[in-house]
Amino acid sequence: MTDDELYIRCEDLFKIYKTSNLEVVALRGLDLKVRRSEFMAIVGASGSGKSTLMNILAGLDTPSAGRCFVGGEDLLAMSSSDMVRYRRKRVGFIWQQTGRNLVPYLDAVQNVEVPMVLDGVPASTARARAIELLEMVLLGHRLHHKPEMLSGGEQQRVSIAVALANNPPLLLADEPTGELDSVGADTVYDVFRALNRELGTTVIIVTHDPDIAARVDRVVAIRDGRTSTEIFRRVRFEGAQTEVVHEEYVLIDAAGRLQVPREFLDNLDIHDRARVLMGEGRIEVLPDGQSRVMGRER
Repeated sequence: MTDDELYIRCEDLFKIYKTSNLEVVALRGLDLKVRRSEFMAIVGASGSGKSTLMNILAGLDTPSAGRCFVGGEDLLAMSSSDMVRYRRKRVGFIWQQTGRNLVPYLDAVQNVEVPMVLDGVPASTARARAIELLEMVLLGHRLHHKPEMLSGGEQQRVSIAVALANNPPLLLADEPTGELDSVGADTVYDVFRALNRELGTTVIIVTHDPDIAARVDRVVAIRDGRTSTEIFRRVRFEGAQTEVVHEEYVLIDAAGRLQVPREFLDNLDIHDRARVLMGEGRIEVLPDGQSRVMGRER
């Protein structure tokens, strides 16, 4: 991945939350690269650090150490006024709870207009842009419905339009389908995909959805505050037929650290340490006390 292709680059990110007598380390040297206009997801168990990472990318939180660049801008070097501009113009954010995304007493069009009005966009321009966005999220027939008159999936699609009001190049969504049924979730994911293709917006979704790998181009898993594995969705063409395959990789960070899946370590009874050997075109990780050379035990 070249620098020209990159839109997000995180290097050795740490985030430590401190209270009076307790420290919680949410990120532990996390590395992440995201291509421009990529449609990807971040998954991980509760407490793995994925929501902390999203808050940092959204400009809602600041890392304790490390480097984070979004669109060539260094988030750690921004002034408070620069950060306000970044949140207003460079990133859109969608919460799981639609009540955090929408103003309940405004209709759909008015909700989408709000970010533009706050940014000084003329009323007529804001209205035209709001209608255009609502049509793009398949809600052209719900322009004047307030949130209480919309289904959960429709509310979340209005939220997507709100997040895109000021045409940000980055769209972040934290569990956007967590409160939706399967039909509503499918429609929301279809809208994300269409917007990614039509607008070229970089889209990152945090989710627990077990089927997410089939919906996005890449899935990055976070474990214990670090990126651990990623899954690529690839389409193979064989004659007149196409086949979608998912290829899983283990990630290596800038320090050369490799996160081996826990189930692999458990199956080999590897705990505190392991032997790492160079083979013919490969690296072997073996339990302590066991080694192999050229395929022979010794």
